[in-house]
Amino acid sequence: MSSPVYVHIAREAIRSRLEGSSLDKTPFLSASPILAENGAAFVTLTLHGRLRGCIGSLIAHRPLIDDLIANAQSAAFRDPRFPPLSPDEFEEIEVEVSLLSPPQPLSYRDSADLRTMIRPGTDGVILRHGNYQATFLPQVWEELSDFDTFFAHLGMKAGLGNNPLSYHPEVYVYQVEKFSEEV
Repeated sequence: MSSPVYVHIAREAIRSRLEGSSLDKTPFLSASPILAENGAAFVTLTLHGRLRGCIGSLIAHRPLIDDLIANAQSAAFRDPRFPPLSPDEFEEIEVEVSLLSPPQPLSYRDSADLRTMIRPGTDGVILRHGNYQATFLPQVWEELSDFDTFFAHLGMKAGLGNNPLSYHPEVYVYQVEKFSEEV
């Protein structure tokens, strides 16, 4: 699915940071008032088909336009896994925006029970145990397609090891509406 406005805002937010200017939000807000409502979004950058940055919000806590701008700039310049995006890379990245639904907690007895509740390819998952937390967007199921592998990697990301369900962590699911650049 493609939507010029969300992806365009994200790309222009990155461009403005590279140019040392600020993005004028007025035309976007005039054209699409929903951008003024609180929303949660992830911005994912890929370069030649490989992840180049991904930062987002799990909970809607600011106007969607501000969330898009902040997360686009963070994905490009503050993702701790990558150096800041260069102007040359900017010309070659692809931008994807995921708008998140509010996370819903799952009440489960054990991993077998949880397995019946999770919808691979549809559900994004948040894993939380004490001060440890991580999420994978639903798109991650494309690479980690089975339940055990998905949760092993999510547990490693959270700092809980590759068997995170042994801790019986809190598990939340959410869905996304994904928007990509036309290529």
